[in-house]
Amino acid sequence: MSIIMRVYYGAVVNPQTLTDTQLLPRCLLAVGAAGTIEWLVEDVESALVQQALVEKGCADAEVVELRHGELLMPGFVDTHTHAPQKPNIGSGQQYELLDWLEHVTFPMEAKFADVDFARRTYKSVVQRIINCGTTTCCYYATLHLEASKILADIVHESGQRAFIGKCNMDRNSPDHYREASPEASVADTKALIAHIANYPSSDLQRVRAILTPRFAISCTPPLLFGLGKLAASDPSLRIQTHISENRGEIAFTKELFPDCASYAHVYDKFGLLRGNTVLAHAIHLEPAEVELIKARNAGISHCPTSNFNLSSGVAPVGEYLDKGIKVGLGTDVSGGFSPSILNAVQNASIASKVIAMRSTAPSSSSLFANRQLSVSTLLFLATLGGAQVCALDAHIGSFAPGKAFDALLVNVRNDSANPNLWGVDPDMEVRDNLMGLLERFLFCGDDRNISGVFVQGRLIGGTSFRK
Repeated sequence: MSIIMRVYYGAVVNPQTLTDTQLLPRCLLAVGAAGTIEWLVEDVESALVQQALVEKGCADAEVVELRHGELLMPGFVDTHTHAPQKPNIGSGQQYELLDWLEHVTFPMEAKFADVDFARRTYKSVVQRIINCGTTTCCYYATLHLEASKILADIVHESGQRAFIGKCNMDRNSPDHYREASPEASVADTKALIAHIANYPSSDLQRVRAILTPRFAISCTPPLLFGLGKLAASDPSLRIQTHISENRGEIAFTKELFPDCASYAHVYDKFGLLRGNTVLAHAIHLEPAEVELIKARNAGISHCPTSNFNLSSGVAPVGEYLDKGIKVGLGTDVSGGFSPSILNAVQNASIASKVIAMRSTAPSSSSLFANRQLSVSTLLFLATLGGAQVCALDAHIGSFAPGKAFDALLVNVRNDSANPNLWGVDPDMEVRDNLMGLLERFLFCGDDRNISGVFVQGRLIGGTSFRK
């Protein structure tokens, strides 16, 4: 019985390391029926495509030939965003973090007690994020169990790869938006985990639950203890939270946990700092915290748009990369004002330049600290780096046999209708300019330049998608 196979032929961009991007202008990439990559042939002249297919035993495969000015690349990984905050995106620009939570965020999130509102809102939110090229997303929901189930169901139906977390928060939020007790919070978390576990077994690796203590300020010690106990019962269960986003937040955390040496030590004390923990922001870490995060192999979600927008600061991402700490990108909607990882890429570049401009000359032993991030580094953070933070890099983030075909079909032609991007010249030789086309997309592109969004080989979004 023949295997159903689709083979793409054309320009492929494939992140390898923080400093190396594989540029393949004439690549054959085969995707099997299960949505995994079967094989790649890196350089094939157009006249020899059929011969290459015969040699691979795939003479009858469906061949999709990319047009001049199109390229395939791995899908974006958004390691930190808040699904219920999308409706108030762009609001509250005058506030810093804690005031913004009080006046803008908590009032919006409280509305998700209404399941009809949640269903209507989340359906739009998820598809918009997909169309921006996000194939894998770490979602914060609200504290409401039923609304969190609805978000998980919508993501599951959409085909996106994601982690869904019900926020745990039993203090320091409004009376009408606070969980009744640590026990109730943990019980609802277990209920969401069980709900997601009931999805068909073939989908369990695509949509998963994630523990989500909102941040240390919002959780009492008994709640953090209960979540740590739950985490210990399942080493594969991911954890997401915030850390060191704002100086006022840090000071308040130290007041609440006087027995802990630092913010990071709060999470470590309760068993919530480990290799599959996603720490959002990490702007103002103390040296001992950096060493602790490295020792625990936790990952950092760099959210530069939000960090600028809420006047939180500039994360020294280059220092973390030099330390070997895992780093990905996050949109942090609605602290960030765009659901697109492209926007995060652009602001991550600016953030690195700000640090470089205000620092002394970088050390000769430094690859990233006090230096602007290169195009290859930015691409890595948006794809394979994010996959590492989510402990998914064996399965997604780059193109290799056995990995899932989570991919974007990118259009950098003039017919994309994006006035910000100067499209590829018809006479341009793509093989000599593929890095240039990638750079144009990363810095000038938007959802109009994303023709197709694929997860596990299935088209789920982009301008060519019609549901």
